[in-house]
Amino acid sequence: MSDDTIRNRRIVLAAHPRGLPTPQDFRLEDAPMPAPAEGQILLRTLYLSLDPYMRNLMDAVGPVYAEAVKPGETMVGGTVSRVVASRHPDFKPGELVLGNAGWQTHALSDGEGLVRLGEVERPSLALGGLGMPGFTAYVGLFDIGQPRAGETVVVAAASGAVGSVVGQLARLRDARVVGIASGADKCRQVVEELGFDACLDRREPDLAGRLAAACPDGIDVYFENVGGEVFDAVLPLLNIGARVPVCGVIAHYNDDAPPPGPDRLAGAMTAILQKRIRVQGFVILDHYADRYEEFRREMGQWVDEGRIRLREDVVDGLGAAPEAFIGLLQGRNHGKLVVRVAAD
Repeated sequence: MSDDTIRNRRIVLAAHPRGLPTPQDFRLEDAPMPAPAEGQILLRTLYLSLDPYMRNLMDAVGPVYAEAVKPGETMVGGTVSRVVASRHPDFKPGELVLGNAGWQTHALSDGEGLVRLGEVERPSLALGGLGMPGFTAYVGLFDIGQPRAGETVVVAAASGAVGSVVGQLARLRDARVVGIASGADKCRQVVEELGFDACLDRREPDLAGRLAAACPDGIDVYFENVGGEVFDAVLPLLNIGARVPVCGVIAHYNDDAPPPGPDRLAGAMTAILQKRIRVQGFVILDHYADRYEEFRREMGQWVDEGRIRLREDVVDGLGAAPEAFIGLLQGRNHGKLVVRVAAD
């Protein structure tokens, strides 16, 4: 009998981070293997998704869309799991399911929110382009951004799980797509593999000047994942009637004090007013009821046809999750970041 069959390993929040999380903010624990009661399922985690929103949940006061993780609690996260044992009438051992078991090798579930995946070649894609990040790109771009043929779409964090899909979706609408990413390798991948028209390395000098040169007709849609200096470079280039879906502001997730420098809020609000810019934040949890099935159908077809390419950055072992997550917040990942918790 293997070690994993007699214990549950989990990573809990050890302390609320101050600024960028450190390995000491997490703790790996062994816990007794849970046993399913009547109406419950025991799940074994195969893949764990790591996503920027988790940083918000680590603060003492969590965002409005989910409860904060308290010290001593298991870190939250989307998972692909196998049903190990079932006392639930609707699930059988061996089924592959998408759920939210969190940062642990095993979990109990009452079946609520679980999605059967069937037997698929790459089940981890259900955590990326065929799952929440892809759905975020789909709703944010099509519902809020509404790109039209010939318009210029700029995508922040263009090589990431959401941004990489946003740019490809915009190309399906015959828009011109300019990405912003961290590093020459990521920019090369975004253009050569994903089909963006151009990509700028945000770490190189004079981002604002280079972006203006790359967008001679201004910017019609800006998909916001970053904030900070990237938004500062984009704002003067936004055209009248531009649309800005706000998906994330990862540049500020680790802030423990107001950013230095002058207060630029008044200038931003003036530009929004004068140019009639629509800036809309959205939380993807609000859209599952009426848009998810349409997304799964269309995205699955586009991936099968090769019109959308999905790239994963896979790390092995639950114990690697904290360092990988810290790297995610620093932009070290290439594509969707997934932890392979167990071999299937």
